[in-house]
Amino acid sequence: MSRYFLEVAYKGTNYSGFQIQQNANTIQAEVQKAINTIIKLQPHTAEETGLQLTGSSRTDAGVHALQNFFHFDADKAVSPALLYKLNALLPADIAINNIISVHPQAHCRFDAVKRSYQYFIYQKKDPFLQGRGFYFPYSLDVELMQQAAEIIKQYHDFTSFSKRNTQVKTFFCNIKHSYWQVKDHILIYHVSADRFLRGMVRALTATMLKVGRKKITLNQFKQIIEERDCTKASFAVPAHGLFLISVEFPDNYFLR
Repeated sequence: MSRYFLEVAYKGTNYSGFQIQQNANTIQAEVQKAINTIIKLQPHTAEETGLQLTGSSRTDAGVHALQNFFHFDADKAVSPALLYKLNALLPADIAINNIISVHPQAHCRFDAVKRSYQYFIYQKKDPFLQGRGFYFPYSLDVELMQQAAEIIKQYHDFTSFSKRNTQVKTFFCNIKHSYWQVKDHILIYHVSADRFLRGMVRALTATMLKVGRKKITLNQFKQIIEERDCTKASFAVPAHGLFLISVEFPDNYFLR
């Protein structure tokens, strides 16, 4: 049995998230359907149930990704032509950028060491950013927001920034980078960590916007983190401003 990673990029607007769900269209469902369509055209390459994909980093409905991963097992070597065939079958808003042969124990979720996100906010009406950023035409104190982003790196427990009804065993995340970038009328929040909680990046962004609007102070922002109560944080930014930028693995991970 051989294991492969699929590197995927997608615009999440038309999907109910990354992970397969019942009665919902997802990125995983589309990719799994496409790969099994191809497999069925090649007899004796898969069981009747077809190949099953394992996903790396779950993204919510409407969230985009420049890089995410699946892995799957096949009972014989995959043809290089699979990349072309998959992209020919998949809709225009999903692209497979690479198919990588890995060792049989490689795991695209558990072996990832860093995930990086960016949240885009634009303050001047721009039709080319509609659907790919959050239009927020209000005055912001970006320096205060930058200080809030620095404060985030001092903490590890992000219970306050996780949606309810999550099944995680721990709310601890190791934040590696957290900062705001200003480009003309666009604000970009950069954050990377070993892992993220459900809704976490959007909640961090929305709560820092309250700091930037001077609705809460930096001390109150710290209190929200320390109280570990998700009712205190704001989640009020839309999914379409959020991009999963990259999923990183240990050095030389893909060298066989």
